[in-house]
Amino acid sequence: MRAGIEHWILRQWYETHQPPWYLRMLEPVYRTAFNYQQKKKESGSQSCRSALPLIVVGNITTGGSGKTPLVIRLCQIAMELDLKPGIVSTGYGRQSKETLLVQADSDTRECGDEPVLLATRTGVPVVVAARRCDAIRKLEDMNLDLLISDDGLQQADLDRDMDICVVDGERGVGNGHLLPAGPLREPAGRLRQVDYVVTNGHWADKPEDLAVSVMHLNGDSLCSLNGSSTMPAAQFRQKHNGKEVHAIAGIGHPQRFFSMLESLEITTSNHAFPDHHLFTHRDFELAQPGSAIIMTEKDAVKCRSLGLNNAWYIPVDTQLDDSFETAFKQHLLELIEERK
Repeated sequence: MRAGIEHWILRQWYETHQPPWYLRMLEPVYRTAFNYQQKKKESGSQSCRSALPLIVVGNITTGGSGKTPLVIRLCQIAMELDLKPGIVSTGYGRQSKETLLVQADSDTRECGDEPVLLATRTGVPVVVAARRCDAIRKLEDMNLDLLISDDGLQQADLDRDMDICVVDGERGVGNGHLLPAGPLREPAGRLRQVDYVVTNGHWADKPEDLAVSVMHLNGDSLCSLNGSSTMPAAQFRQKHNGKEVHAIAGIGHPQRFFSMLESLEITTSNHAFPDHHLFTHRDFELAQPGSAIIMTEKDAVKCRSLGLNNAWYIPVDTQLDDSFETAFKQHLLELIEERK
């Protein structure tokens, strides 16, 4: 039922210019509540200031836009500069409220799926906390050079040194309405106030005067869920020619993953689940003996304990514009120097 409701809402947000009147009626309520919370945080005497340079990577729409792959790449860039980054997260959807240092083998139910993926792919300290400020304080004691917050763009009392907003190039800002009439968490004008706008793929209908950098997510090999083997997509196609292959995606924009499989010429039966879905064995009863399962890397960290047979995931690498990487490196080094 939840998946059906999400699908209906996404159609209103991204496939229609005018959402239903009852959603539009609620938009001013959200706007008023959002503005009140922003003013309350901005006027508060206790803002959260990090002793280390803090970079916030967020978005202005709900759902997946590509923040996590970008955070991974930014950590890699920092390490290429011999800097030691740490990652701040609230661990959206997790069951625990504790402040936790996340490991590659941490339970996603306690830490969240994205933090576990970040810890696995980067190897840097990742801390989840109900309050981002608590995660920042814990990371400040770990002899690091900078912190990157996965989300938090709308947290007005978070004193940051750099804002990066990620936009799904395929979806853009949808119908341009605020929640719940549209996907926007805050007005689209926010894009002109951040330091960098990065689009996940080409944004065809972006505002002409808005400067953006484009990132691409590339994946051309498959890894077995149990970690025993890796094979190129062409080898996977040959091995599973004529066999049933199921594609599973519990992410904000499942079609992006399914389109990637199409580009790799892997024919699949596609199954979309809600973002951050907690998978169980029942979700895989659709796979008959002998069939294969392909999932996203984020879903894989939640499914590795299920003991699935012939299950695979596709790790992706983030490719950024050279001009963005050059500007980001310079900006980052200036922030580091300012804090000395």
